[in-house]
Amino acid sequence: MIDLRQLRDDPETVRASQRARGSDESLVDQVLAADERRRATLQEFEQARAEQNVRSKEVAKATGEQKQQLIGLTRELAQRVKSLQVEVDAARDAFDGVLRRLENVVQPQTPPGGEDDYVVLREVGTRRDFAAEGFEPRDHLDLGERLRAIDTERGAKVSGARFYFLTGIGARLELALLNLAMDRALAAGFTPMITPTLVKPEVMAGTGFLGAHADEVYHLATDDLYLVGTSEVALAGYHAGEILDLSGGPLRYAGWSACYRREAGSYGKDTRGIIRVHQFHKVEMFVWCRIEDAAAEHRRLLDWEERMLRAVELPYRVIDVAAGDLGSSAARKFDCEAWLPTQNRWLELTSTSNCTSYQARRLDVRERNPQAEASGNRHVATLNGTLATTRWIVALLENHQLPDGSVRVPEALRPYLGTDVLKAP
Repeated sequence: MIDLRQLRDDPETVRASQRARGSDESLVDQVLAADERRRATLQEFEQARAEQNVRSKEVAKATGEQKQQLIGLTRELAQRVKSLQVEVDAARDAFDGVLRRLENVVQPQTPPGGEDDYVVLREVGTRRDFAAEGFEPRDHLDLGERLRAIDTERGAKVSGARFYFLTGIGARLELALLNLAMDRALAAGFTPMITPTLVKPEVMAGTGFLGAHADEVYHLATDDLYLVGTSEVALAGYHAGEILDLSGGPLRYAGWSACYRREAGSYGKDTRGIIRVHQFHKVEMFVWCRIEDAAAEHRRLLDWEERMLRAVELPYRVIDVAAGDLGSSAARKFDCEAWLPTQNRWLELTSTSNCTSYQARRLDVRERNPQAEASGNRHVATLNGTLATTRWIVALLENHQLPDGSVRVPEALRPYLGTDVLKAP
């Protein structure tokens, strides 16, 4: 959730953020009104309880008729305190409910607008000219089937649409990608983590994934658990309710997990192959840091993502995602998109988000205030970023294919695969 003090002191900035996202700015006034009701009800409750305590002490000292009158008064006050407690609880729940609907305040540099209003920051690498090379490129599924690396037909037979098997060299290629990503994360100082893929409702809600996109999340009703769409969820919950020591710098984790997404609302989109699927694997970077360090850390995550893309020799571009295309927790997000030659378009491979203190407030993760003149604890910032995922196979196969349907292996992956060319068995 957002900083309540910021909302009270500067509601117009929050309204502007809602407008930039294309969201309901009247929600700001609803939160302020609910906050006022909550505080007024709490004040009335505390006054009544204080009077109850005073009268209770007077009863002990009184005698005779006065004592009986005071006993009657204290009973009335007790009933009123009990009634006000119900009102306080209701006002608090109403306030929490509307506050959690507010999305994170976007950073000033974030482009306004929707999905198509991103800003291209740079393009890196050279797109192959297949016409000049004298052959028509095959798409990733054609290549994957020729290599016996991808089997969507049996995936659908076993699990339904948007499921698949990675077989033989396909399975090895995914492991090579993820191991390369994890090795690079280790070299950068990340702690490797194999994370749970089922989480409690409070953890899923705490990361902001049960808002507008809740229909994309798989829910196991019998156990009241959620399947994660990214290890970001489990890693965010890892320190829930804790006070962190960030005196030595940010806490950086690299989570390896299976990920599950219902892909609700994507009917008919990218149905061929393994671009948009219900299950995949991913190595995700997740960082806890001080609020004032978050912007610089965000740039570091983007740099690590770009280094990984260059290592596997993919042409890509970096975009600054517009406010209306951000998740509810993100204040700013950069995507890296690889060129997909058979579709003549860019395909998102990585995403890195600065969530400022939004998730930490919902999950109550704090640090001891490093400012000598300040007392108490303060919330920290969270950031996340993709380092490799199954979807990368799509771009790798298409961009590195050879005329005979084999695929050249980038040098960075050769030690993991033991070959420089992927060929049909």
